[in-house]
Amino acid sequence: MPTRRLIRRFLDLSLRRKLILSFLAVISMGGVLTLIIGTRIEHNTIISLAEAKVWHDLASARMVYQVRLNGISDIVRLSAAQEFLREGLRSGRRESLIPKLDEIRREFGLDILTLTDGRGRVVVRSRSPEIFGDDQSRDPFLVRALQGQIVSGTQIVVRDELLKEGPDLSERAYFKFVPTPMAAERAEDHEENGMMLKAAAPVLGAGGAPLGVLYGGLLFNRNYELVDRVKDIVFKGEKYKGHDIGTATLFQDDLRISTNVLDDKGNRAEGTRVSREVNEAVLRRGQPYLGRAFVVTAWYITAYEPIRDIEGRTIGMLYVGMLEKPYIDLRNRVMATFAGLAGLCTLFLLGLLSFVARQITKPLAVMVEATDKIARGDLSHRIQIEGRDEIGRLAQEFNLMTEDLHEAREDLSQWGRTLERRVEERTRQLRETQDQLIRSEKLASLGKMAAGVAHEINNPLTSILIHTHLLLEQDDDRAGVRESLMLIADETARCAQIVNGLLDFARLTPSQSIPSDINDIIERTLQLLEKQAAVRNIRIEKKLDPSLPPIDLDKNKIQQVFSNLTINACEAMPGGGMLIVTSRLSRDGTGLEIVFSDTGVGIPNDNIPKLFDPFFTTKSFGTGLGLAVSYGIIRQRGGTIVVQSEVERGATFTIRIPLAVSNEESEREGGEP
Repeated sequence: MPTRRLIRRFLDLSLRRKLILSFLAVISMGGVLTLIIGTRIEHNTIISLAEAKVWHDLASARMVYQVRLNGISDIVRLSAAQEFLREGLRSGRRESLIPKLDEIRREFGLDILTLTDGRGRVVVRSRSPEIFGDDQSRDPFLVRALQGQIVSGTQIVVRDELLKEGPDLSERAYFKFVPTPMAAERAEDHEENGMMLKAAAPVLGAGGAPLGVLYGGLLFNRNYELVDRVKDIVFKGEKYKGHDIGTATLFQDDLRISTNVLDDKGNRAEGTRVSREVNEAVLRRGQPYLGRAFVVTAWYITAYEPIRDIEGRTIGMLYVGMLEKPYIDLRNRVMATFAGLAGLCTLFLLGLLSFVARQITKPLAVMVEATDKIARGDLSHRIQIEGRDEIGRLAQEFNLMTEDLHEAREDLSQWGRTLERRVEERTRQLRETQDQLIRSEKLASLGKMAAGVAHEINNPLTSILIHTHLLLEQDDDRAGVRESLMLIADETARCAQIVNGLLDFARLTPSQSIPSDINDIIERTLQLLEKQAAVRNIRIEKKLDPSLPPIDLDKNKIQQVFSNLTINACEAMPGGGMLIVTSRLSRDGTGLEIVFSDTGVGIPNDNIPKLFDPFFTTKSFGTGLGLAVSYGIIRQRGGTIVVQSEVERGATFTIRIPLAVSNEESEREGGEP
């Protein structure tokens, strides 16, 4: 490989050259790392200063915005105090009010100036006097003004209201969306409502009660007075490479409705929309945004803040921004200067390094020459190196150190291998001892339990079985009675066998193994329990492989295991569910697998290691012996039971029984300890 060849060629170089190249690589890496870190620090510093300036500029723009709003509020407030308005409202002569209100509107540059009566119905629209009488009482500005307040703020005015004030205002408010890179998706393709600076003041009567409300406003849509004033005050017309360095914009939602940002054709970028990142931060979360943002055609260092109506809803944004390009160019010039200085320093250090490397490697060259002579058999040769530094000591101790290190390493390796073998052997012995102790404790506990069970249960079972057989000997032709008595007799006999089997298991008594069809045992077990499952609203599904070979088993013991697992599964589904019983050949083909999978409450992970312990149970009833006995039966046959469970999702018990019985298993089934 090229990399290996390159490394080999480097290692074949003289020590002096390797020192020079190594130190040169370190110096170069340090220089590059310093350049990267320095660029980052310089970039962050410059951009931080630019962001601080933009944030200050946004505060200035906010002041301009607020001054304009306060001006409208003052105009409306002072106009509402005029006597001619009170007289006109009291007398009902609206025609006399029209020219005066229109004169005020034109004089102060307002887009609307409208008078309503005390119920909120329009008396005079100075811009469209022919439209009057409509109800404006639900307007939040009028609601507060009719309560005696002077209120001002920003409002979204719907198209129908703009049409009442004048069709030209509706035309100004209409924007067809212009496709904008990085903008968030919107279902609409146009905007027909307008955003307005608005103020309302009550016209008070002699007793202080509102006779009506005067409200006026300035529509921002395609009105460049405010954004151009912000640009003149904050940026003073400064340009960079022919482009305005600073811009300001008013947004209605995410739409530019008044801006001095230019598109690629040099026109005001009206109808374009803000980037998705800014949209999410300012409009959706209602937070100011400071940072880098893509504005129509270029990257800017920007500051945005939400514009809210008098009810606190975010309806737009105020923006100022500066071109990022001047600051990036400044950063690049600074870092280019820094890189040039770093290059000169590297050249100087390279010359100094060459001289130092020559002085260091000269004694080593003498040692190399001496080593060649010793290799040719000149054992009397001695290295003559003046000095007591590391190279001098190396010359004196080289051969002895090499021999000692070799011997020590061989001894250490031998001891390591010996220790590893002993640890593995001891660990295996401890594990076997622990497993044997656990099994012995389980068998001892099970033996005590078995004796009590045999004493307490065998006698009642014998009585039941005798009386059942006496009833069977009677001639009773009633439908189902004889069949039920036979079932009672069979199951009572099986109960007795289970008790005896428990004793057999505890004492490792011989099993009565005969070639058996595992599917037949499953079918017989489920047939006995299907009605019990149906009563609990449990559906049993069987997935049995008909091609499974016969296997030597004690049928009664295996049926006891299957019965225990089926009953446990049903009890784990108090509200109903599904039990899936599967039989299959194991993947390696050496055994059979029987799987009981339910959709019950599941088993906590902490309880799974204790499931097969004698007398362990999580139920309020039972003895906790079913799984312990089942585990013993399967282990006696040489098999295993594996449990997988997830709480509230169900449990799966997988029984694996080997097809062939090993010698050790034969001895266990034969009753040998």
